[in-house]
Amino acid sequence: MKRAILALYRVRGPVYGVAAVILVGNLIVGSSLSSEGIRQVRAVMVLAAFIAFVTCVLLAFLAPRLLPVAPTRTVHAPVRGGWIALNSPATRVPSHGLRAYGQAYAIDLAYEPAEHTRPAFGGEPMRAAQEYPGLGQPVLAMIDGTVVKASDWRRDHRARSNLLGVVYLLVEAAIRELGGPGFVIGNQVTIRGDDGVYATVAHLQRGSLTVGVGERVTAGQRIGNCGNSGNSTEPHVHAQLMDRASLWTGQGVPMAFRAISLDDQPEPIDGLPRNNQHMTAI
Repeated sequence: MKRAILALYRVRGPVYGVAAVILVGNLIVGSSLSSEGIRQVRAVMVLAAFIAFVTCVLLAFLAPRLLPVAPTRTVHAPVRGGWIALNSPATRVPSHGLRAYGQAYAIDLAYEPAEHTRPAFGGEPMRAAQEYPGLGQPVLAMIDGTVVKASDWRRDHRARSNLLGVVYLLVEAAIRELGGPGFVIGNQVTIRGDDGVYATVAHLQRGSLTVGVGERVTAGQRIGNCGNSGNSTEPHVHAQLMDRASLWTGQGVPMAFRAISLDDQPEPIDGLPRNNQHMTAI
């Protein structure tokens, strides 16, 4: 029974997406269908979609208690220099409030070295991405392995830099969800490690990738630049480990960055910064 529940939980994302499309489509065009046969098929599809929708919601709340916790992998930090954590599994799990897209243990990092200041939240709703020092900063491979996914065609949009901008982001996010995870995480690179774990870095800068699918990479190798593509409030790096390559079905894997310094502590450690904590990576 447990195995069946976890199998259903793993595929909840695509099932939820299909069910949502059917239910929304029914609201838009359902009343215009006049044929008796079509109406009967529609009724069956809507009922099945509703059951699937409710099942996925229940699975999202109940199944995580049954998930086995994978051992923590220590990996190379995906950045160099001084960065601040915005959503960290060192503070809470799931770090982003949900486990979808394999991001239960994901972390967001914004560039904030001592010599640069990020624009403060507030003011105009959509600042240019170029105003943030993180745009264009190098992004590094976290593990040795082979590139299995790589994309950098999505544009870097403006930041969502005040409350009005965040409200716009929430509406925009709902629309992005209809396009699938690629439109949510933006430009990305996913690497399959030699031990079977998958490392993804996301929201990369348009046109910045230095690697392609099938290439062999080593931990610490530059693979792209920090950007503001996808569902992003400002230029930052989203990093996560998964047990599969697919963002639809992959489950998050805990990770720690190797030899980073936290705040003003000079002694390097293996770990992750908490929310709003600074880290320095070499």
